[in-house]
Amino acid sequence: MPLVLNVVKKKALVISPCRHNIGGMKWFLTYCCVVIFALSGGSAFAQFIPPGASQFSPPPPAPPPPPKTEVPAIPKMDALPQRSYAPIAPQKSFGERVTKCLDEGAAAGLGPNERATYSRNCATR
Repeated sequence: MPLVLNVVKKKALVISPCRHNIGGMKWFLTYCCVVIFALSGGSAFAQFIPPGASQFSPPPPAPPPPPKTEVPAIPKMDALPQRSYAPIAPQKSFGERVTKCLDEGAAAGLGPNERATYSRNCATR
């Protein structure tokens, strides 16, 4: 029989032969393992890093706000259509536009052939 150290009331160490309590030790070890797992396992689940990402990469940006949904105006059956009678700005003639484009080309430092091409493209816009 193995010898076990016991503490007596007089606080002296006594070696006495006795049986070990294996069932109690198994329960105690199981309890310690559960406590250690509960204390250390919780933080590991919170640190999920997606594949291909680094722990130092910045968090993704916030999603954009949803688009505004507006109800279109429904025309009335008896209402007359609204017309705008504002005067339209008079358009310049083609000759006036070519002259203006030739002046712009000369101010930009274009040569005579380049000015002709530029004025043709500019006046037809």
